[in-house]
Amino acid sequence: MRPKKTILCVDDNEQALAVRKFLLETRGYRVLTANSAHDGLDIFRNGGIDLVVSDLLMPQMDGNEMVRRMKDISPEVPMMLVSGTVKAFERANRADAFLPKGACSPVEMLERIRVMIARKRGPKKAVVVRPGMLPVPSHGQDAIFAGSIQPALAS
Repeated sequence: MRPKKTILCVDDNEQALAVRKFLLETRGYRVLTANSAHDGLDIFRNGGIDLVVSDLLMPQMDGNEMVRRMKDISPEVPMMLVSGTVKAFERANRADAFLPKGACSPVEMLERIRVMIARKRGPKKAVVVRPGMLPVPSHGQDAIFAGSIQPALAS
């Protein structure tokens, strides 16, 4: 069984935060929540976060500034900003995605999250060939077996 991916959700609106947490937990994610950008940064600094979903407009520090600081700590962690009031986010930001609340369905948001977490994992790891092991031939290539060259088997 694969370990659950951990998503940090940051929003000053407790109701929106609770709904997002429920939506993600019912899909098998582990969800940590913060009611402010400062609290979100504190949680993020502890590590173990696979994705950040944050509201854009929050008091004291907005989501864009929080994402900028988080990217300075761990640039490989994907981050998504959402906003109920801003429909198009044009100013320079370091978030990997922006979604206007209400303009996309929960299903679309979940799909975007799934894709962003998959990208964080990166491509599948290559097979390591150790001394004494022979590589598995791919179709159409010649393979070396026990010192002789034989054509690869047709698939």
